[in-house]
Amino acid sequence: MIKKGRILLLDDDELIISMLARSLRKEGYDTQLLYSSARAVEKILDWQPDLMLLDIDLGEELNGLDILQMLQEEAVNFPVIMLTGDDSSESAIKAMRFGASDYLHKPFNVEEVKIVVDQLLKNSRLKDEVAYLKRSEAAAFGKEFIGEAGIVRKVLADARKIAEAGVPSVLITGKSGTGKEVLARKIHSWRFAQRKDFENVPYIAINCTALPENLIEGELFGHVKGAFTDAKSDKKGVFELADGGTLLLDEIGDMRPELQSKLLRVIEERTVRRIGGKVDLPIDVNLIACTNRDLKKQVLEGLFREDLYYRLSSFSIHLPPLKERDQDVLLLTRFFLDTFTRKYSKPVVDKIKPDAEKLLLDYPWPGNVRELRNVIERCVVMEKLDSLTADCLPLDIGGRQSQSPERRKTFQILLPEEGVSLEEVEKELLRLALERTGNNMTKAAGLLKLSYDAMRYQAKKHDLV
Repeated sequence: MIKKGRILLLDDDELIISMLARSLRKEGYDTQLLYSSARAVEKILDWQPDLMLLDIDLGEELNGLDILQMLQEEAVNFPVIMLTGDDSSESAIKAMRFGASDYLHKPFNVEEVKIVVDQLLKNSRLKDEVAYLKRSEAAAFGKEFIGEAGIVRKVLADARKIAEAGVPSVLITGKSGTGKEVLARKIHSWRFAQRKDFENVPYIAINCTALPENLIEGELFGHVKGAFTDAKSDKKGVFELADGGTLLLDEIGDMRPELQSKLLRVIEERTVRRIGGKVDLPIDVNLIACTNRDLKKQVLEGLFREDLYYRLSSFSIHLPPLKERDQDVLLLTRFFLDTFTRKYSKPVVDKIKPDAEKLLLDYPWPGNVRELRNVIERCVVMEKLDSLTADCLPLDIGGRQSQSPERRKTFQILLPEEGVSLEEVEKELLRLALERTGNNMTKAAGLLKLSYDAMRYQAKKHDLV
């Protein structure tokens, strides 16, 4: 049975909480019991529960309200349900003011406890995911993997088999812009689609190169309060946030060697320990790793752990570049035209003229699907379209730079009659710089007179990498 969460119960009535703990264990919860307030806060913080049931009247010097206040001072981020035998509710209301999430009267109905626990845990996980997503700038450039080419059908068929079999670790390889993150979302959907609570199944994505080196370990594994200077409170890592669902580690080929060894341990043992923590927390995570690197070559060069590579590559899916699935180019073009005309409230574009078709099919698309998407988005925003023609496309599509040398030599922006946002202009300049340099971030930063870090930040902000 999949563990649904870690619940700690503190009550001096051993009979009541033992009975309640048995009922919760039958529901799939991992439980821990305490019968005294002695060193209770230390034990609670060490075990790192997902939820706590705490009796108000412990019959000792420290009561439940004292412990609750002490936990609040430690900035714990798990819900606490107070148990009270006070019919007046005065102490329960006081507990709510002190930060309790809910309270239950004794004697309580076990089914009611289960309902309250289940709801609070769902709300807590949702809150954690929302908080993480607000911090994260990574986003998919589409929700559907579009393609009818034979090679794409084979990829999707294999991915679906892997997902439905419940394979715990999958490696997706392919050039930048081929749709690795989109396929990861499809695998997540296939894996958990039969779950009644599918909408609540977590999907967490983290880019291993998008965070400074001194932050990535904390993002992955979490930390306890005081583990380092800025650790003001306990924090769950992405492995914990994704428990019961899917964790995508994007650009895993760029992960530091010391983190690779820790990741291997997590994959093999299915437990994670927060930085500064004392306990190994069990996790049930569907792990998907993505990279545009040649990991086999990196293993030979000593840049990637051989044991981690073979652990991940047992089930590997390679996404072909767009130039190998050219029959999908026009299909994707129509899809993006429809997507962006609706997004920007533009007139429907239902025709692609033959001259545009030829340029689209002849161009090698070094930036793959992402580049095509960006080109079509630019056409929709910058041009007044009733059909897509060759004149709408950027000059470098089809090697047409020579037709307009002055436009290349001077910096010019053609302002459309309906206007355009500065954000779109910024995005277009970033896109052109990446396109000109073959997605080389350092060279693109040089073209735009930006630092490497500023370029990467802006590119991630506009979903260009």
